[in-house]
Parts: sequence; structure tokens; C-alpha cells
Amino acid sequence: MSEPTQTIEGWYALHDFRTMDWTAWKRATTKEREQAIEEWVELKRAYDTLTQEQRGSFSVYTIVGHKADLLFLYFRPALEDLIACKAAFEKTRLADYLYTPYSYVSIVELSSYLARPEVSPEQDPRLLPRLHPGAPTEAAICFYPMNKRREGNDNWYMLEMKERVELMRSHGLIGRNYAGKVRQVITGSVGFDDWEWGVTLFADDPLQFKKLVYEMRFDETSARYADFGPFYVGQTLKSDDDFIRFIQVKH
Repeated sequence: MSEPTQTIEGWYALHDFRTMDWTAWKRATTKEREQAIEEWVELKRAYDTLTQEQRGSFSVYTIVGHKADLLFLYFRPALEDLIACKAAFEKTRLADYLYTPYSYVSIVELSSYLARPEVSPEQDPRLLPRLHPGAPTEAAICFYPMNKRREGNDNWYMLEMKERVELMRSHGLIGRNYAGKVRQVITGSVGFDDWEWGVTLFADDPLQFKKLVYEMRFDETSARYADFGPFYVGQTLKSDDDFIRFIQVKH
């Protein structure tokens, strides 16, 4: 049996994708839409307070393409906190006009390839921002799930630890070339969702997502041992006004 990788876990994450029922939303009366928006703003302010108190974070994005219209991205200390967030939103009037084409449950993860599991986050404050992500400031987001392959000679889980460390070190060097251009949050989802990891990338220039992912495809870690799920790309809605303008209906 190959030695399992040790990990350090941080906050739980929920990528909650939503698609707007624009027909129903446009048919709603002005008062009904105003009430829905008022409830949303009140809930969002409660989320913002938690972010300011560093008890979690929350951000909203518009998603390009047919897969979704919006992404609500939650980071919370406990799984029950994610459940509470989802339930609170479902109870709002706005939720009546949104359905969920996709969601992803995971937990922020650092592996022993890049971190020392024997060192607690309290002893290494550099880890805390990575384990407890604050509300992103970058303009764009890219999310995709992935697995490590388990097929024939390309079975990641049968490799010795030393070989995996060397491969991941090479993989990480590519990412370092994009420091200051792309920031990533890796979340583990083994036992939580249908894939093994979720990768969330943040950047001001979305073109950097393409460049980074393409370059990494040539690295052996990706070329031989990685399978990728669907990609979701979008732009941040930084303020309540941005969100309201997105869903606002003009007659």
C-alpha cells in the first residue's frame, strides 16, 4: 500500500450555482420583485458581517454561458454552517425564482506536498489566509472539479510518496509563474462530492485562467494523472447594487 498524503483542513466550502427563471421573474409584479430584493439585501448584509468578523466569507458571481447564471460562494468553519446558509437563502422570496443546476461541497485543503502537517495553522500564520479564505477581491473566477486518475499504469494512488512529491513540486513551479496573476484555492471533496478536488481560481484578467490551465496540461501530473470536470467562469458582483442591476427588469 502506498503511503497516503497527509492534509491540513480549513473552512468548508459550498459552490452554489443558480440559474434564474427569467420568465417567472419578469412576470412578477414590481412589488414582488422589490420584496425579493429587500430580503436578499438583508441576508447579504448578515453574510457580510460574518465576513468582517472573520467567521466565514461570501461572494457572488455572474457565470458566463449556459451552465448557470450565478454562483454563490460560501466558506464557513463547519458543515452545519453551510447547511444553515443554504436554508436561509432557500427561505427568501428570491430563491423562488432560482434553481440549482450544480453545486459542489468540499473543504479547503493543504497537502503535505506543499505544507507541513505537523505544524498547526496557529504556529504558522502564513497558512491561515489559505485555510480561511476571505472574500476575494479579484474581478474574475474559474471553478472546476478534478480527480487523480486510477487506470492501469496511470494510477496516481499506486505511486510511491517520493514520486508523487517530485511530480507535485514540478506542478507547483508552473503555478508560481502566475503568482500575482492568478490565486487558487484547493478544496478537498473525497467523501463529500462526486469528484476528489475542487479548484477555484481568482484573477483580475480572466485570460490568465486559459494560459495557466493550458500550460499545466503539459505537466506530467496533469497529462498522465488528472481528469477534469466542467469549467465555470464568471465575473464578481462586488456590491448589492451590482447584483440588483444584474437581476433588474426594465419595462
